[in-house]
Amino acid sequence: MFENLNSIELIGTVASPVEYSHSICGEAFYHTKLAVRRLSGTEDCLPVTISERLLGSMEAECGMRFYVHGQIRSYNQRSERGNRLIITVFAREIRPADEGEADRNEAELSGYICKEVIYRKTPFEREIADILIAVNRRYNKSDYLPLIAWGRNARFLSDAPIGTELSIVGRLQSREYKKLLEDGTEQTRTAYEVSCSAVEAGV
Repeated sequence: MFENLNSIELIGTVASPVEYSHSICGEAFYHTKLAVRRLSGTEDCLPVTISERLLGSMEAECGMRFYVHGQIRSYNQRSERGNRLIITVFAREIRPADEGEADRNEAELSGYICKEVIYRKTPFEREIADILIAVNRRYNKSDYLPLIAWGRNARFLSDAPIGTELSIVGRLQSREYKKLLEDGTEQTRTAYEVSCSAVEAGV
């Protein structure tokens, strides 16, 4: 299995304490959230996973600004209520942001459509497409990443079949929604998806 392109750059503000997440092969990993402001002023609060090797003795407290370069990763979280697809930014590089560096959220991906595209229109006739792609990485693993496309990009992808190779430029965004549970109660959850600004389909 070859490795697809998977790269994201973020500059934002630490929005939650850095806390222990898990260990793999004796190496500890930590998680936090980075608040990244869009040009519109809306903030995306994005999960970031950092290895102890990268974190070292570096302080990363709430309110501090950081640059992160890494990959968007996914994994299934199993619970009594079923499986949930968890999305996180896996840091490959992290450093304090330079003074004056503006917020940044730039993702580049390539992968294959692995689920039927959902194309729809809003009541105001705005076109939207929801896409799930598989992005291959090393050791026969894949990350399953949700995308959302609008307007011309949505129309372009509306009839793209499963297996179509895509190259995407966009940003990772957060979105809150209400989940109706089996007991009739509602729970507020956060979804993460890549909003596509440019899309190309392979042959």
